[in-house]
Amino acid sequence: MKVIRKFKPSMPDPAAFPTYPKIRQVKAMPVGRRKQVKTHMSDEAEKRYVVDQGGLPELYPTHLHEAKFWEALGRTVATFGFLEEILGKAIFSFTATKPYREDEIEEAYAKWFPTLEHAFTDQLGNLIKSYDKAVREHPSTTISNLDELLHDLHEVSKIRNVLCHGSWRSPDAAGASIPFFVNCQKKVFKTAVDINFLNQVQRHTVGLVCAVVDSVTHMGWQFPGSCGPGKSIS
Repeated sequence: MKVIRKFKPSMPDPAAFPTYPKIRQVKAMPVGRRKQVKTHMSDEAEKRYVVDQGGLPELYPTHLHEAKFWEALGRTVATFGFLEEILGKAIFSFTATKPYREDEIEEAYAKWFPTLEHAFTDQLGNLIKSYDKAVREHPSTTISNLDELLHDLHEVSKIRNVLCHGSWRSPDAAGASIPFFVNCQKKVFKTAVDINFLNQVQRHTVGLVCAVVDSVTHMGWQFPGSCGPGKSIS
């Protein structure tokens, strides 16, 4: 993923945007009594403008990309949503099966409900952090490449933010488009995205989903909500 370090606001190149909607002039409408102030423009009629919505292309502003592009993007975004669900269920699995001493149970139980609430309301970035904590605090964890998995999860989270929140520019001759996206560190996304890029991200995310599921089932537990083998978590 190519980025530049600093975001410097500037006038955008109009050619990079989808066709802007046409603007039409409308007559000024009275907005109540106003004190008349004589200026050098007093003799000129006020001009006001609104978008000519009737002149917009069908499916604006997504009309310049092929339908296959939006299908690939939609499937990728949907896979991110599935990854979030799987992480939430994995957090439940690790926290529900963590053993406690008798004198720790009451306090742990009181803290568990807020943990579960966050597991099913947080977005991907925070879910990854909660998953990391839940796995590391479980004494029977068997995953051997947790750091590698977490690295990949954090990296795909960055792409997820771009694909979910970017504003898509007009595609080039090959059908690739650079979404306008600036992250919290003021880094600008500069990589052209095409259907192959989206399909690759989607497949990679599926691999991460499977790795998260494996981190639970490898311990002998049935993954919550599945019909797979293993001991049921109840």
